[in-house]
Amino acid sequence: MTYAYVGPPELRSRPAPTGVPVASPADFAAWLAAQTAADLAEPFTFVVMPDGALRLAPRRSEHVACAGGSDVLSAGEIAFTGGAVREVTNQSTGYCPAASSWPAVAAALSRAGLSYPPGFTSALTYRHCPACAALNVVRDEDYTCAVCGSALPL
Repeated sequence: MTYAYVGPPELRSRPAPTGVPVASPADFAAWLAAQTAADLAEPFTFVVMPDGALRLAPRRSEHVACAGGSDVLSAGEIAFTGGAVREVTNQSTGYCPAASSWPAVAAALSRAGLSYPPGFTSALTYRHCPACAALNVVRDEDYTCAVCGSALPL
């Protein structure tokens, strides 16, 4: 399943560099060598492209910029310790990927030669409110819109 961008249109049209493709252990080693200790202290933005390629960008990058405006198989934030993934989430309000997008992430990380956890270290559930169209992150299984109080789809 691919995820289309659902975030603010002005972010999609803003010029920004795409994420760095990381398709092999050599790609990851080159990318890692270009990072500073300060860079590695916080998570990075990531997307998995429809062809299965992993792209990485600085955390404050928009996922849609990292993906070059394209649809994705997954998106979120990722943190590294050496050559291993320390944390990986599906936190992307621009794409709202489901936790079920994990296999695409695992496959991309495997191609990059990385060790990684057995699933998202933090998985978010997203819902758009049918009454007011607000994007909600579901917390504690509370499917109530935080903006208007309407019931969210299960």
